[in-house]
Amino acid sequence: MDPAGVGKPTVAEASWFWLKLGFISFGGPAGQIAILHTELVQRRRWVSENRFLYALNFCMLLPGPEAQQLATYMGWLMHGVRGGVIAGGLFVLPSALFLWALSYAYVLWGTVPAVKAAFAGLQPAVLGLVVAAVYQMGRRVLRTPTHVGLCLGAFVVLQLKLVSFPVLVGLAGMFGWVVWRRKVGGLESPRHPAIEDPQVDSSERFRLSGAWVTTVVGCLCLWWLPVVLAYGWLGPEHMVFKQGLFFSQTAMVTFGGAYAVLPYVAEQAVERHGWLNAGQMLDGLGLAESTPGPLIMVLQFVGFLGAWNHPGNLPAIASATLGALITTWVTFLPSFLWIFGGAPFVERSRGLRWLVPVLAGITSAVCGVILSLATWSARRVLWNEGTWAPLWVWLVFAVAALGSVRWRLPVPWMVVGSIAVGILATG
Repeated sequence: MDPAGVGKPTVAEASWFWLKLGFISFGGPAGQIAILHTELVQRRRWVSENRFLYALNFCMLLPGPEAQQLATYMGWLMHGVRGGVIAGGLFVLPSALFLWALSYAYVLWGTVPAVKAAFAGLQPAVLGLVVAAVYQMGRRVLRTPTHVGLCLGAFVVLQLKLVSFPVLVGLAGMFGWVVWRRKVGGLESPRHPAIEDPQVDSSERFRLSGAWVTTVVGCLCLWWLPVVLAYGWLGPEHMVFKQGLFFSQTAMVTFGGAYAVLPYVAEQAVERHGWLNAGQMLDGLGLAESTPGPLIMVLQFVGFLGAWNHPGNLPAIASATLGALITTWVTFLPSFLWIFGGAPFVERSRGLRWLVPVLAGITSAVCGVILSLATWSARRVLWNEGTWAPLWVWLVFAVAALGSVRWRLPVPWMVVGSIAVGILATG
């Protein structure tokens, strides 16, 4: 038996699977993780159940898109670094190409009445999906009063802007570690995913070697190379360099995926730097929802719009394309570093009980962060400038929320339907 699972595929077979997955991975991280589990564990049996679950727990602790990191981990498990690069790269490539084309169409025709009407219908649907994410994640994670207290505390802290999101995540993880050290109960629920028995499927242990060091150093160099080149070519004041630096910093603190990090990015990109406005931020989230791949790809839209609005000495489309490229690069390249650098340690160190309360603390706080995002979005969609939104906006919002939670409607269908309602209602 192969240590990764029952039957190890060839590189070509795995590559074809990752390419197809890149085109059908709608539904945000929950849907993408479900697809990975169904295809890799249940249907193809390329990866064992225990190893999949333990890898998922590890990815949930990392900053960045957990579904893309999980795909990278699975690729690495089957075919080493080459397999991880193929899996993680193909997981995001279709989305990056689609979103660049949609971003360009947005800046060209976003002011056309029909296009504005389409986005008017898309925004309440996005809000409904965010609310559904709060409910679904809360139902899975908030198992005890301590979980609920951490969630509500995180929400209040963010609403009052007492600390930044990265500090909040760090405090939540530290709280979980203190609970473990002091042997205080309240965070370990019998149904928490981290309780799954992380047994090893074989006696194999991955060894750290010079190749591991080379891979980690190579990832670090590749991560920062475009930022250094942008600094030397365009200068420290150009938007492309600023975005490369900002999103490199964001990549190190984006715990909880796109829903969780958006309040932080919105605060910085919209309110502090003025790269785009709040309406454009919501439109970008809607575009990211309408494409396959990680939802955190919305950051590419932020990079595109920011560089388009502040092109410097470059043509707007050239600046925007470079902004989108460097944003996507520094957003996802660190995920390869976290996996290639950390996965060998995970494979060598299974069954660490302190991960359970730390993970529980972080995920409980992330629920509060998502709730904060829902509040932030609702103020702009349902209650804009002191005026209640029209009834059709509320209906689109409700259908999207119920469609995601109760009826299991595919996200692309809901996106297309909300756009059609927006055009009919305001056209």
